[in-house]
Amino acid sequence: MSFAILGLGTALPPTTVTQSQAVNIARVVCARTEKQAELLPLLYRLSGIERRHVIFQHDVVRDVLQGDAASNSIFLPRGTDDRGPTTGQRMSFYAQEAGKLALPAARQCLDRGGLHPSEVTHLITVSCTGFAAPGVDYELIQNMNLSPSVERTHVGFMGCHGAFNALRVARAFTEADPAARVLLCAVELCSLHYHYGWDPEKMVGNALFADGAAAVVGSSSAAAPESAWRVSASGSCLFPESSEDMTWIIGDHGFEMTLSSRVPEMIGRHLRPWLESWLSRQELTIQTVASWAIHPGGPRILSAIEKALGLASEMTTVSREVLAACGNMSSATVLFLLDRLRARRAPTPCVALGFGPGLVVEAMLLR
Repeated sequence: MSFAILGLGTALPPTTVTQSQAVNIARVVCARTEKQAELLPLLYRLSGIERRHVIFQHDVVRDVLQGDAASNSIFLPRGTDDRGPTTGQRMSFYAQEAGKLALPAARQCLDRGGLHPSEVTHLITVSCTGFAAPGVDYELIQNMNLSPSVERTHVGFMGCHGAFNALRVARAFTEADPAARVLLCAVELCSLHYHYGWDPEKMVGNALFADGAAAVVGSSSAAAPESAWRVSASGSCLFPESSEDMTWIIGDHGFEMTLSSRVPEMIGRHLRPWLESWLSRQELTIQTVASWAIHPGGPRILSAIEKALGLASEMTTVSREVLAACGNMSSATVLFLLDRLRARRAPTPCVALGFGPGLVVEAMLLR
């Protein structure tokens, strides 16, 4: 038995920030010296991102770029010692906006899957960029007229691989109950945790992350069309001595990310041996995987994976496309990748890979 994908949906906030605008925002909010400002164009160019979407209104972005305050937003920079809004203020904004972004993604995936909201028996929500209760799950139930008896599960604060864990839960539900219809929605508002002031490690996060939501609805294999992609296996491996290489903690002024320069090296050293062992248990090899959905943590990480696995650059084309067009949307990103791959009728078996704090790799096999 497995979890069969019936429909996928994605949603992006309406406010778009080009890469040149992103550099100028970083100059205003982060740089404290001319030398720091001069480093930013190269950093952003190396991110592989051309544009991203953010949850803030257009007037907030305009105010930052023009040095105005017409929007009166709490996110506007206020002097050289400003650390930005408090975590409480950022969470209040998350509570207002996360459900609004999740809703169109969830509606789209049900429409594409041909399911009525009343048919959903299980609801899984995923997010590592905010906390609120009642939260996104409650808003989806209320605004989509899901059954009040829908069974809810939340996968929180796991980082970029959160959707992998949620899909593992969805698969367990459909294997346990062939009548289950599972709706999974990941929503991330990474821009709420933009770091104010200069910190070289935090600048990398500022350059990479963006906002987005994605949803998937599925059933047991027996209840799905033969053509449906099926999540047939999952795996996980915690790399040794890596606890400080990728971290995600709650600070006083937002959540704080650390992304060590050792991450590509750790991937190069540990990914292939574990992945070969895991694939062998699925009666596969790296060479027999037909397509890849690799979370684009950044260009250096993608390049490290290509090198470690001996993948041709075209095998990560979709990953680089999504990174360029949308940025790193944390847990929602892998569902954007799967949506594009399915739309292009990519061949299977497909392997999805994601990395998160730990440092841990998560893998998922789709057939």
